[in-house]
Amino acid sequence: MNTLALDLGTSSVRGLVLDADARPLPGALARRRVSLVVHDDGTGTLDGPGYLACLSECLDELAAGGHLRDVSLVATSAQWHSVLPLGADGAPLGPVLTWLDTRPHALPGAAGPADPDDFHQRTGTWWHRCYWSVRLPWLREHTGSRVTRFVGLTEYVLGELLDSAPMSVSQASGTGLLGLRTLDWDAEACTLAGSRAGELPELAPSGWRGRLRAAYARRWPQLTDAPWAGPVGDGAASNVGSGCVGPERVAVTVGTSAAVRLVQRVPAGQELPALPESLWRYRVDRDHVVTGAAYSSGGNLFAWASRELRLPEGAELDAALSRLAPDDLLPANVRFGGDRPPGLAPAGSGELRGLSFGTTAVEILAGLMRGLCDLVADDLAVLESTVDRPVEVVLGGGAVAASPWWRSAFASALAPRPVWHGRDPEVGARGAALVALGRVGDATRLADIGRMDETASPS
Repeated sequence: MNTLALDLGTSSVRGLVLDADARPLPGALARRRVSLVVHDDGTGTLDGPGYLACLSECLDELAAGGHLRDVSLVATSAQWHSVLPLGADGAPLGPVLTWLDTRPHALPGAAGPADPDDFHQRTGTWWHRCYWSVRLPWLREHTGSRVTRFVGLTEYVLGELLDSAPMSVSQASGTGLLGLRTLDWDAEACTLAGSRAGELPELAPSGWRGRLRAAYARRWPQLTDAPWAGPVGDGAASNVGSGCVGPERVAVTVGTSAAVRLVQRVPAGQELPALPESLWRYRVDRDHVVTGAAYSSGGNLFAWASRELRLPEGAELDAALSRLAPDDLLPANVRFGGDRPPGLAPAGSGELRGLSFGTTAVEILAGLMRGLCDLVADDLAVLESTVDRPVEVVLGGGAVAASPWWRSAFASALAPRPVWHGRDPEVGARGAALVALGRVGDATRLADIGRMDETASPS
């Protein structure tokens, strides 16, 4: 049984076909870059219809290559926190606000939760510009009275493709409006968002499966009978794909952005572990939660440096980095895109210090990369305190997979903890497939990881 896994990311959309153990099939990968609009005022948006077109092109390519013939399930890993206002006809009333957009703010006179700590424990989030409790009132103010309902990018795209596209509990938890224990919209959060009847997406029931609309079934007939599982937030999916599904192992993932996360089994209705004030918590599925911290910078640091600093490429860059010691670098503040919650630093808060006329472009890049490592190390210490035991770390994501030096810098910053690295850059897609297959418990055994100080894989 093969699974078609979709990865709805911020900088690209990908489709790949996996075997029964969620291993990628050779050649069965299609990818399209998407146009993220970023401005110095904090804008971070995507075009919804354009994004759908990119996903459709990926499916066309896989179909043309004969890769969809034996697909019996479709799984999706998708970015959290996005929001898109729709009109009465279901058409977008503007671009999609992504997690990177720092413009939303509380409207004048608005008040936050009555008990911020209790709100944080219930929803795993804060009254913050990243979440719908602040974003929806701001969007109404900027879009006008034409808004009929709000969806995430995932619900918009799947709503166009499928017969129905309710919001999964994983995606709903990223809005900041979901009660993590009850798995229903939180009354106080909805009041803060000013949400009215029918404005929020329907929540997917347990075991929900979607089907292609007739028009798309004709376009991709191999998928006519394939059920579509509820989407998994990309961070949660990456943990599962990295084999980090228990309190003894933490995932550090660096894609476009970066995060450090821990998954625990907490079924719906069960009391949630205490949540430190600096960490967020979302849902993987109805049986697991993921706790952690995230950063607006990751692989986009490398992309910026590569574009602006005329860096050497390939082996030449690797060789230049290898001559630098990870612990003796320029101090840097990597908040180029501002803070992720709960921080409030605006876009444009990045800093480089200690520059001289002898500073090289490679030294600037290394300082930025190490700056992210140090942020992760600080938050990992807080995350580790929630399980009261030493943890192992698995590095994953395309950015660290592509950079041996960055992996070494992370290993240095996170010492003395054992550090593994994932050899598969598509951990999000693999994780979403394992969740859809009901095989979260197999994730550690199936993960393709190796110790930083060893060549053999434990899997």
